[in-house]
Amino acid sequence: MSLNAELRTFYEARQQQIPAEVREIMQRAGAELAASGQADRALAAGAQAPDFTLPTATGDTRTLGELLAQGPVVLTFYRGAWCPYCNIALRSLQQHHDALTERGARLLAVSPQIPDESLSLAEKHALAFDVLSDIGSAVAKTYGLAFDLPDDLAAVYDRLGFDLQHVNGGHARTLPLPATYVIDRSGTIRWAFADTDYTTRAEPADILAALDALG
Repeated sequence: MSLNAELRTFYEARQQQIPAEVREIMQRAGAELAASGQADRALAAGAQAPDFTLPTATGDTRTLGELLAQGPVVLTFYRGAWCPYCNIALRSLQQHHDALTERGARLLAVSPQIPDESLSLAEKHALAFDVLSDIGSAVAKTYGLAFDLPDDLAAVYDRLGFDLQHVNGGHARTLPLPATYVIDRSGTIRWAFADTDYTTRAEPADILAALDALG
């Protein structure tokens, strides 16, 4: 089963568990975000990837430029460990991690969570790649991915117990679009995926094909 088929199956099952009024708020917010053109503002293939230095879940730091000196980077932005769709997507990347590294690539996963919250995610899934904290979504903004939740959806997330005020270090309403970039050693984005629909993610097979195309 492809990643997006798995995500769709999960989505359809989850919809049955969500009250109708909550589904309406979520669907309206999704439609408004899609109509906003946010995805069109995300960096696309051919752009130069903005450099950054971010903390890891274990207290180290990673600098994109330094890693690119060693080989291509697969950079993925996700909403957080509280998002079940993100967890499914990261598990899929973990399953394909050997195939990524065989192609000489380094995988970085970036979310707006504080490092302690990222660490719980890394421990939970025994991730073999770095999970980085982009508090306030400052890096996501440079990639054209950051947006603010509308008030009614933020209130729904509070009711669901996600506590974004805590896990996002006081930046409760700012999230990134789910996005994945394949960046070559020169820092050029060679393949890009960004979608306003958080239930849709980059397929690992497409990421691997993009790495193969680097030559």
